[in-house]
Amino acid sequence: MNNKWMFVLPAVALGLALFLACGQEQQSQKAQSVEIKEYQGQKLDSVTKFEENSIKGPQHVNIDKYALKIDGLADKPLSYSYQQVLSHKSVSRITVIHCVEGWDVKIFWEGVPLQDLLKAAGVRPAANTVIFRSTDGYSTSLPLDTVIKKNILLAFKMNGLTLPEERGFPFQVVAEDKWGYKWAKWVTEIELSDNPEYRGYWESRGYNNKGDHNGPMFEREK
Repeated sequence: MNNKWMFVLPAVALGLALFLACGQEQQSQKAQSVEIKEYQGQKLDSVTKFEENSIKGPQHVNIDKYALKIDGLADKPLSYSYQQVLSHKSVSRITVIHCVEGWDVKIFWEGVPLQDLLKAAGVRPAANTVIFRSTDGYSTSLPLDTVIKKNILLAFKMNGLTLPEERGFPFQVVAEDKWGYKWAKWVTEIELSDNPEYRGYWESRGYNNKGDHNGPMFEREK
C-alpha cells in the first residue's frame, strides 16, 4: 500500500467516527427535548397552554450564579446550587394546576420533594409555615404540614422537558390541590416560619390565604 494512504485512511476513519458520534449525540439531545403528550394512559396538556400572568413577566435566571436559600427557623441554613438541588432524589407525578382566571392545565411534573430539602436544613419545632420567595419579588406560603403530607414538589421538569423560562426555570412549586397563586415560580428562597398568617403577593390583595382549590377564592368569602 502506498505510504500516503497509510496515513490518510486512519484519519478518514477517525473523522467518520467523530461525525457519527456527534450525530448520535444530537439525536439523543433531540429525543430528550421531545415533550411527553401522554403518561400512563392520561393525556397531558402542552407546556404552551399556560396563560402568562406573572407579576413582572417571565424572568431570566443566570443559572451559573443561582442559589436556592433555605433559611428562617432552620438549624443549619443552606444555599444550594441548581445542580445540588438536582442531585437529590426526584419524584414524578401528574398534577393539575387550576388558575383563578378559569383555566387549568394537566402536566407531568418531575421535582425534588420539598420536605427532603427542609429536612437537610433542620426544621426547628416552632416552624409551621413555609414561605416561598421568587426572583421577581413574588411570594406565597404553604403550611408545613401540607408540604409534608402531600409531599409537595419543587419541580425542575414538566412533560419531560427542563422547566421553560416562562414557566419558572429553574424551579416551580407544585402546590397540589391549591390555586395557581400558590405555585410560586423562579423560586430563590424558602423560609421556615412560625407565622401561619403570613400573606404573600396575592393573599395580601384579598385572595384566600389557604388557597384550597375546593375552597373560597377570596378572604371575604369565608
